[in-house]
Amino acid sequence: MSSFEWNKIIASVLTAMIVAMVSGILASQLVRPKRLEHPVYVPPGAEAGAAAATASAPGQAAALEPIAQYTAKADPKHGEQVAKVCLQCHTFHKGEPNKIGPNLFGVMAENIGGVQGYQFSQALAAHKGEKWDPDKLNVWLAKPQEFAKGTKMTFPGLPKGQDRADVIAYLESLK
Repeated sequence: MSSFEWNKIIASVLTAMIVAMVSGILASQLVRPKRLEHPVYVPPGAEAGAAAATASAPGQAAALEPIAQYTAKADPKHGEQVAKVCLQCHTFHKGEPNKIGPNLFGVMAENIGGVQGYQFSQALAAHKGEKWDPDKLNVWLAKPQEFAKGTKMTFPGLPKGQDRADVIAYLESLK
C-alpha cells in the first residue's frame, strides 16, 4: 500500500474521532439534566413519609419515639388498613406466595430474614439470628434503610407512631 492510501485511512479515523467528540459536546449542551426538587413517583400511602423526609433538615436524624407509648391504643383493624400500602410487595395470608417482598404471615414468630423461600438482602441477613419484636419493627417501619442499611426494601417508612403500632398489632395477630 502506498503512503497516499495510509494517509487516507489515518485521515478517516481522525475525522471519525473529531465527529464523535463534537457530537458529544453538542449533546451535552442540548441536554442538561436537572436534579429534581421532589420525587416524581411516590408509592401510594407513602406521601406522608416522603413529606416528612424532605421537611427534616439534611444530616439531622430525628429521634424515634418508643413504640410502648402507642401499643396500649394499638388497633389491629386500623393496622390492616395502614398495611394495605404493603400489598404491592407483600402478602399477608397463610400459604400465599412471596412477591417482591416475603409473605408476612407469622413474621413475629420468625427470625429476621427467616421466611422460607425468600432471598433476603445482605443487610437483613446480618440480623438473621435475631427475632422481630415491637421495638425492632418500630425502627424498621419508620425507616427501613436506617434499620438495615442497604436493604432491598425501598419503602420510605411510616412517619406516625400510632400507625406503626397499629401495623405491629396487625402483624402480631397473623398467627
